[in-house]
Amino acid sequence: METISLKIDSKLLKEIDSNLVINRYSTRTEFIRDAIRNKIEDLEKQKAIENVRKFYGSSKRKTTDEELHKVRKEISKELMKDLE
Repeated sequence: METISLKIDSKLLKEIDSNLVINRYSTRTEFIRDAIRNKIEDLEKQKAIENVRKFYGSSKRKTTDEELHKVRKEISKELMKDLE
């Protein structure tokens, strides 16, 4: 494990200390590690959402409700054949 050094404003440090007990962290280090992990997870989720948005609606062909209903019926028929 690597050791890093960082400076934290006294106001922020007081907020961390007050949250240690409330959230059952045993040390400041544990709290900060967890905060970093949560931030990384949030960034990964943001990236995944951006990727989905990039492809959402990218199809040039728009499907009507009637077409979707027809496809669903056909799939249902095929599934019923497989179950018989």
